[in-house]
Amino acid sequence: MNDGVLILDPHARLTFANAAALSLLGATAEEVLGAVLWDHPVIRDTGMADYCHGRVAATGAPAGFDTRWPGRSGWYHLRLDPFPDGMVIHVTDITERRTQKAERSAAERTVADQVMRMGELTSALAKALTVQDVIKAVADRMLPPFGATGLICQLIENEQLRMVGSVGYPEEFLKIVRTVPVSKMSALVEVLSSGSPIFLSTPQEYAEHHPDAVSYLYRSGKQAWAFLPLIASDQQIGYCVVSFSAPRHFSEKDRSLLIALSGLVAQALERARLYDAEHTRAQELQRGLLPRRLPVVPAVSAAARYLPAAEGGQVGGDWYDLVPLSGERVALVIGDVMGHGLSEAVTMGRLRTAVRTLADLELPPDELLAHLNDLVSDLGDDFYATCLYAVYDPTTNLCTFANAGHPPLAVVQPNGTNQFLDVSADPPLGAAIPPFGTHTVHVPDDSLLVLYTDGLIECSTDDIDDGMACLAEALTCAAVSPSAQPGPAMAASITTTLRDLDRLCDAIVSTLLPEQAEAPDDAALLIARVQSLPPDKVASWTLPDGPIAAGEARHRVTHQLSAWNLDALSMTTELLASELVGNVVRHAKGPMTLRLLHGRTLICEVSDSSLTTPRIRRAADTDEGGRGLQLVAALSQRWGTRFTATGKCIWTEQTLPKI
Repeated sequence: MNDGVLILDPHARLTFANAAALSLLGATAEEVLGAVLWDHPVIRDTGMADYCHGRVAATGAPAGFDTRWPGRSGWYHLRLDPFPDGMVIHVTDITERRTQKAERSAAERTVADQVMRMGELTSALAKALTVQDVIKAVADRMLPPFGATGLICQLIENEQLRMVGSVGYPEEFLKIVRTVPVSKMSALVEVLSSGSPIFLSTPQEYAEHHPDAVSYLYRSGKQAWAFLPLIASDQQIGYCVVSFSAPRHFSEKDRSLLIALSGLVAQALERARLYDAEHTRAQELQRGLLPRRLPVVPAVSAAARYLPAAEGGQVGGDWYDLVPLSGERVALVIGDVMGHGLSEAVTMGRLRTAVRTLADLELPPDELLAHLNDLVSDLGDDFYATCLYAVYDPTTNLCTFANAGHPPLAVVQPNGTNQFLDVSADPPLGAAIPPFGTHTVHVPDDSLLVLYTDGLIECSTDDIDDGMACLAEALTCAAVSPSAQPGPAMAASITTTLRDLDRLCDAIVSTLLPEQAEAPDDAALLIARVQSLPPDKVASWTLPDGPIAAGEARHRVTHQLSAWNLDALSMTTELLASELVGNVVRHAKGPMTLRLLHGRTLICEVSDSSLTTPRIRRAADTDEGGRGLQLVAALSQRWGTRFTATGKCIWTEQTLPKI
């Protein structure tokens, strides 16, 4: 018998041992027969005595256990069978059996691990939105179960291969893959032409089947390859290569699993490629809807930032703008269409266009928001937007604004202190019932007006008040540049200020959105530094009633333009002022005010208490009047009318002569 057999009497004395048992004991029959088996040193080390006295003696039933045999490698099974006159002990070598069982268990664990990882890969591919998300999912979930160390993926675009991802390859080799024509890589030609996978277990096998690769094969650092075609919707969209750092035999199970997974990867890549294309178009649309550059005007220098949301990769509805108005005034606007997607981005574009159109009509902030509210309400119940519209007047240092559900305007004083104008905001556009409230604040020179969307203050914390506190702290800590002095150096000062504002915007964004790539909502920030028009650049007079007002206006214009060294514009400005004043005398009522502004242009304004808007008309050949506004339009760069708190103002602008 191959098993060892030991027979004991009731006193545990050995009465029989076969040859296999004697070999295990390392003794002859004469040395051990008649001796108590538990006293033998080999038996003591097996723990057989304790097991016999404990379990077998207690139950009287056969029992057994596995153990190592002293002095021998491997495992042995000891079976103890009691009978009335003693006990029979069988010792069986189970090393091979245990090894096979361990191998089966290991194989089962490997399969279970592969199945688990493949499930994770399937789940990750289902969640992947972009092509890079798919490549990362494959690298993290597909390569480890197979022990793979490299991945190359190329997709067909416009009949050309474009590498969309790689893992585990040196840049030197990737450069070869990008630059060498596909026609000179026979392995790729075979995969792409046949649509069938290729498995190469060693570099020798690779070189034997594809000798053209010998010159660059060693640079890859790989020893085995699986070339897998990527087929989605019966169309070949590219290929991927899964590679290994050591030679590998690809079993049938490995091949089947890799082929099946390549199909999942192909479907995910095709879906992601379509998503990337749509997302790119949406981003281009959004960039086209936002201002490329903010206008540069003497009264306001501004900088802005827009950060798209990372969550879902969708475009948002945040927007901002700066609109020059008449009288050197400037409108600042920021808004947020609730939600994400193409429809929200388009709505944002419509609102921004509407704001520019309404701003050109010189509507006050509350009326402008009322018109925007009508526009959003007409879009349906699913559309809402917040908006803050402010107008800064450099002749009075007053900022007038209206707020429809938007975070409050922040004002930073020249000394760095700041305040949020937390007035009672009206409901968002689409939910509000006009009229909207109008608020006015005095803004000293070199102050900052800070407009922002909720994405900026809600990303770093869930509480909007905490986010506003963080913004206030960041604004306080930011350095405020010295006031730009008026004069010949104004252009250089504006350039310096813009650089300062750009740095300030970057500092605010990095403080409030340190993880910009993970921001759940899009965010917009608009910071404007304001400057008043110097007092010596503003001249205003109250004119008398009646026809004598025209002569008074011409006299005032001539004298003031001479003081400003603008005599070249004197004749034209006299004629413009005379026409505007004459129009008031004939069609409106006083009191009448004439004002000249020397800014980036020469502005001539005539104000009265009438709300009647003058309109240019075509005069017939026989008409004695009706040509005044035609003359105004011909002589000025642009002209228009705006309503004031006491009536209206007709204004003209002329380009300053080059010095």
